[in-house]
Amino acid sequence: MDAALAAVALGANLASPSERLKEAAEFLAKTPGLVPGQASRIFITEPVGGPKGQDPYHNQVRLYWSSLEPLTLLRTLLAIENQMGRTREIRWGPRIIDLDLLFCGQTILDEPELTLPHPRLSERAFVLEPLVEIAPDWIHPISGLTVAELWRRLAK
Repeated sequence: MDAALAAVALGANLASPSERLKEAAEFLAKTPGLVPGQASRIFITEPVGGPKGQDPYHNQVRLYWSSLEPLTLLRTLLAIENQMGRTREIRWGPRIIDLDLLFCGQTILDEPELTLPHPRLSERAFVLEPLVEIAPDWIHPISGLTVAELWRRLAK
């Protein structure tokens, strides 16, 4: 597979969240088949969904040139989450780290384990705002809209 531009959303709201984002980025930078690209600044946002009373989330999007197949990249992200101590107890609950594969080039995938582009990408301000900072011209392969256009629609 040729290298494709992949976007990974990083989020955390436990245990020094900004430090957890840096730690996850270090794991990703050491991953064979991934070459780090641009990174957005860290955005601090209120939780969306999940139990009330959670601390704010620290969110960031990072771009990588990936020669990994999308499913392999997803499994790598899940392995990093596990290594960092992520547990999945409460849907949209507090977490030490959350790594989501937003897109991998123009790949469209609808498999039980992975949907690309991420199915809620265009609905999530906490993902689109950092993504528009670093990849405003990426075109969503299903809607045909750029990230900047998706952001403008959501921000209305």
